Amino acid sequence: MRAARAWALAAACLVAAAPACRAAAEFEPVTVQVVPRKLSAHAYFVQGDSGAASVANQGFNSNAGFVVTDEGVVVFDVLGTPALGAQLLRSIRQVTDKPIRRIVVSHYHADHFYGLQAFAGTGAEIWAQSLVRDYLATDAPSARLEERRQSLFPWVNETSRVVAPSRYLDGEASFRLGGLTFHVIPVGPAHTPEDLMLLVEEDGVLFAGDLMFAGRVPFVGDADSKSWLLAIERLIQRKPKVLVGGHGPASSDAPRDLALTRDYLRFLREEMGRAAQEMLSFDEAYARTDWSRFRDIPAFEAANRRNAYNTFLLMEKEALGR
Repeated sequence: MRAARAWALAAACLVAAAPACRAAAEFEPVTVQVVPRKLSAHAYFVQGDSGAASVANQGFNSNAGFVVTDEGVVVFDVLGTPALGAQLLRSIRQVTDKPIRRIVVSHYHADHFYGLQAFAGTGAEIWAQSLVRDYLATDAPSARLEERRQSLFPWVNETSRVVAPSRYLDGEASFRLGGLTFHVIPVGPAHTPEDLMLLVEEDGVLFAGDLMFAGRVPFVGDADSKSWLLAIERLIQRKPKVLVGGHGPASSDAPRDLALTRDYLRFLREEMGRAAQEMLSFDEAYARTDWSRFRDIPAFEAANRRNAYNTFLLMEKEALGR
């Protein structure tokens, strides 16, 4: 069925040979609303669904932001499918016709960077942390892409591809554009080794990527949760006027709205760490843990068991001093 639909799109475009048709074949349109919300004089963001990426939300479960200056636009993250990236670009064009100058990718998880493909014709520089280069040299990107071609078809399809950065950052980088000052701040290892944040100095807006999950259970994966907790404390010390995480609503009270992410990570480490010290199996540890505090929060069923398992393995390593 999937292959037949892709063939039909390609065949139709061979007949039409029109730019609009080629774009339709590459980016299957989404029907979810990608609505820009104003955060400050210059900054906007779009907010994804509170759950995990699924066919129901067409992969729109993460946030992205953009900043409009007199000389052009700076974008932070580009959503989780090429189709959503195309819709994000259309949303930016609802606000401004200024050129897209730069895209900063918080980290290379699929729900934050697959939209890069839609920005290919904008001429924008793509910035990411240098450890992304190591990730792209593994088999993981192609394996994840194939999984998303199955789980998020037709919005990720045979024409979808992994887009690499055009510039890798080894440390903090600052630049001026259109009278605004931007700071690209490395904070990994935390949620991933390559985490980046973007601070818009004059507006006091901080795009924090997946250091903050607001209103849903975080995706921990293979994260270094100890370093992640330290990064959250450093983030709070910056006292942003507006904080935008990778998932959920924007915040004007960073300490309050980082509490869910911080408390969940602490709980995982405490419970799984105690189990590791007692030399329990993971199944025993998971069964005895009282998850009631988090059970009714969106994405619990999708994420919690894997989060707990990976944290259990991490706490075993920490106990052995590795």
